[in-house]
Formats: sequence, structure tokens, C-alpha cells
Amino acid sequence: MSYLFNTPEQQQEMLRVCGVDSIETLFSDQVPADLRLNRLLEMPPPLSELELEAELTALAHKNGGASTRTCFLGGGAYDHFIPAAVDTIATRSEFYTAYTPYQAEASQGTLQAFFEYQTLICQLTGMEVSNASLYEGGTSVTEAVSMALRSLNGRRRVVVLGSVHPEYREILVTHLQHLNCELVTIPTPAGAADVAQVKAALNDQTACLVVQQPNFFGCLESAAELMAAAKQAGALGIVSFDPLSLGLLQRPGDYGADIAVAEGQSLGTPLQYGGPYLGILTCREALMRKMPGRLIGETTDRLGKRCFVLNLQAREQHIKRDKATSNICTNQGLLALRATVYMSLLGPHGLREVSELACRKAHYAADQLAKVAGLELMFPQQPFFKEFTVRCQGGVDQVLKQAASAGFDVGPELSRFTWSKGDKLSEGLLIAVTEKRTRADIDRLAQALKIKT
Repeated sequence: MSYLFNTPEQQQEMLRVCGVDSIETLFSDQVPADLRLNRLLEMPPPLSELELEAELTALAHKNGGASTRTCFLGGGAYDHFIPAAVDTIATRSEFYTAYTPYQAEASQGTLQAFFEYQTLICQLTGMEVSNASLYEGGTSVTEAVSMALRSLNGRRRVVVLGSVHPEYREILVTHLQHLNCELVTIPTPAGAADVAQVKAALNDQTACLVVQQPNFFGCLESAAELMAAAKQAGALGIVSFDPLSLGLLQRPGDYGADIAVAEGQSLGTPLQYGGPYLGILTCREALMRKMPGRLIGETTDRLGKRCFVLNLQAREQHIKRDKATSNICTNQGLLALRATVYMSLLGPHGLREVSELACRKAHYAADQLAKVAGLELMFPQQPFFKEFTVRCQGGVDQVLKQAASAGFDVGPELSRFTWSKGDKLSEGLLIAVTEKRTRADIDRLAQALKIKT
């Protein structure tokens, strides 16, 4: 960003327009005297450009990221490979300077990008409608629940599995706490839900059932049975899915999900210190008018040429306030574009290859960690995709220290989250393995985590 400054002459002109003679006078009525700094800032001495560049470079090197360490981190953000073309296209000025379109006729390029994104997301998920993106995966779950409450007016009971990401559930608690809703959490001590227990929790007051597939522990849920149970109770089935898992796993639309949401970071967005990320939301066509955000459509103009329009924009600025379905004032357009480019580059075969590599390498890693380091699976009876939970009987802290000292990032540790009193989940540690990890990486991790005697 260019350095912006005001000359003394410009400062005097602004003061004249404000009707005061000095900056001190300007602030005197606005900022109490005891809150004003009446001395110069304690700044270091000035540096030359060469010295400043060296100083900033040294500070930057204190940050350790996935490019300098070997990343086995999971829990919703993953170190997947991103083709160079994603950055090349997404950083074109036409895209990264474009604001959310309000006037469709002025934003055809952006609208087309959103339209292509929606199309690809629907093909990926097997769902009928996708919006033009939300902020990230956690609030996408809450937006889906809000859709269900609007769709089934009068039902105020929300059932969520305990295997859904704990931070997603915290967001949901915050959102629902003043909305006269009952939030029921089904414990999942075995790593995945007991379908019979879930069925027993569903009743004629239930608006929706929230499932994650694969779940927070990396385990696979009996998603089709759970969606059928929700439908039988007259409730909506909501699934939070891993986009890259759909190269191998059944799509949400194919096993009966009514609303499917996701964290889209794995589709071409770097880890970038935790955000910004991409919220994905899809649904059945019957629920489209309860959907938050924007929906882009295709049509023809008066000359018969293909063009794109905002088909649905149910915001307070456009319809009666009591009928508005969203507090989403914008979206993650640039990250949705990255996902579009990424999915276009991979195609169905590339997506399947990435999924297979991650799945095979994850299972190899689980075997090696058990064999070499003595870290057994916490839920050995449950199948998993690319992420799994190991039990650290000697203590999670020691394992994390050994990993860090050897140049590996692993986790998150389950002790970060609140679980039922007396359980053993606090001994758990998540390990995620993407297509980027090599056999050598996995073998070195297993050696680094050997129990020290």
C-alpha cells in the first residue's frame, strides 16, 4: 500500500474547514485530557531502507509456517497442495480489487465467477442449490440451523452430534442462546454416533439434526442412516462435510442431506495463520428461499447474449425486514474464486487422486505411529479418511514437544476443548495427513514421537 501523508498546508486547510486553529483544539472536546499523550512516542531511531528491510525480514523469520515446518495439523484447516495457477488467476487485479456486486450489469466478470463456483459446488456435493459463499465453516453450520428453524416454523429443537467440531458447536450455542431454542448434544464417546441413540433424541419438535462427515475426530459417521432418521422425524438433515473427502466418500446429496455446509479452505486456500477462509452452503431447491447470501443465475440480455444476474438476494436492503433471511452483508468472493479455479484444475479425476493419496497416507501414518511410536488409535473400531485421533497415554504435552523439536506441527490436542467430566478424550491428539506428506515425512514423525525411556 502506498504511504499516505498530509502536508502541513493540507492539515491547516482541514483545520480551517473544521473551524479550529490547531489539532490540540480539535481533540480537546473529544478526548479527555488524561487520555491524551502529551509527549512524543517512544520510537526507535530512524533506519535506512536497507536497515529497515533487514529488520522486517528478521521479524518475519520468527514466524514458522507450513512452508518451513512439516505440517500434520488438522481440526478443520489443512496443508493441501495448491497449484500455482490458483494464485496467478486469483491475484489478477480484475478479481482481487472487485467488490461484492450490487449492480449486476456492472459486474459481469465477478457474477460469472460466482455462477461457476455455485455450479461446481453443486456438482461436488450432489445438492441442487449453492449460494455464492459464506464467511467460513463454523458460521456456515449456524446459518444452516437458522435455515432449518425458518423452514420448520414452530419447531425449536436442534440436535447436534458431540462429534461435530467443538468450535462450530460453540458458535451455535452463542447464536441460539437468546432465540428460545433447545439445543441437544448427543455424546459420542466411541468416536461416532450411535444411530439408535440419535433416533431416540429426535421428536416432533426437532427442527434439524447436525452431523459432521468425517467428524471432528476424523471418524466416519453412518451418514445415510442419520439423514434417514432426521427425515423420519420430520426434521431437516444438516451435514458439515470435508470437500476433498468427496473424491472418495458419498456426496451429501446422494445420502439425503437437506442442507450441506463446509469449510472450503482445503479448496485452494493456504493456511494463512487461520483465515480468512471460505464458507460453503448448499441445499435442496425447496429450501432455496430460506437460504442466506446471494444466488447468481444465468440468462440472456436483450441482444440474446449470455449474461449473469443476481437471482436471489434476500437481504434487508431488498425485501421487508421481517422476511429477510440473512445477516450476511457480503461474502468470500475472492476465496470462492480460488476454490473455483482449484476445482477446475483438478476435475473429477484429480479430486479422486488427491482423496486417495490423503486416505492411503493417513492409514500408513496411523500404522507407523502405532508400530514405531506406540501411539494407538483412540477409536480403532471407526473408519477414517485423512485424519485420526491417537491416544497419548504418556501425556499430550510431551508428544507435542517431541514433535515440535523435530520440526513437525501436529494437533490440535483435544485437551483444548471441553469434554464430559471423567472421560479420556483429553489424552487425544489429532493427526491429519494430506497428499503433500511423503512416506519419509511420516517415517520421520513416527521416529520423532517414540516414547522416551
